[in-house]
Amino acid sequence: MEIWKFLVLFFCAFFGGLAIFLVKNDKSQILKLILSFSGAYLFAITVLHLIPDAYSGTDKSEIGFFILLGFLLQIFLEQFSEGVEHGHIHKHADGHAFPLGIMISLCLHAFLEGMPLAKDQNNELIFGIALHHIPAAFALASILIQNHIKPKGVVFYLIIFAIMAPVGYYFSISLSNGSISGMEPYFNKVMGIVIGIFLHISTTILFESSADHRINKRKMLAVLLGIGVALLGFYAAGH
Repeated sequence: MEIWKFLVLFFCAFFGGLAIFLVKNDKSQILKLILSFSGAYLFAITVLHLIPDAYSGTDKSEIGFFILLGFLLQIFLEQFSEGVEHGHIHKHADGHAFPLGIMISLCLHAFLEGMPLAKDQNNELIFGIALHHIPAAFALASILIQNHIKPKGVVFYLIIFAIMAPVGYYFSISLSNGSISGMEPYFNKVMGIVIGIFLHISTTILFESSADHRINKRKMLAVLLGIGVALLGFYAAGH
């Protein structure tokens, strides 16, 4: 178990959310570029690394079913999260109740995203997930403030969100090495669900339509850079 991965996951999400108190003007374009890079990176790593690994087990005939299940699960979660995991910030009317559905679905999403790190031997996935959580945490903090949550409360909920991916990482380590009795055979199935979630998240980020249904040059550069970094890591690892 590598402690630095826990710290990277936690502090990227935590400080990404805290940035809401420091940003005095609109930084949405920067957040969109970070999202584009991380979305492209996650998509490339999923195709190059996670899918081949999932199909390397003995139960490969069932993996496709669990990938589809994960894809559908993410669609379901977004009915409650309102797309916060994509960095979307939705305006809510004054007096709106605490966004419990957003918080629960986003935490579950972060927990599942931390799980593939148990087999991230070449550290190809850790930075993509960490970067992806920066705009997500920023959007979450913005929504909490809109709903009149006090700063101390915002910090508290950011800590809960930031710790979920490290907890998912720890859980998957226990699952993959058999520390959780009888659960090791199900690891690839769980990874199939996570792959489905990654495919949905990354393709949504990449292909969400803009006003004119075109990708501007800066977003295209961020996408190509994300894929390029993933390819460099892939071949540097000797694949």
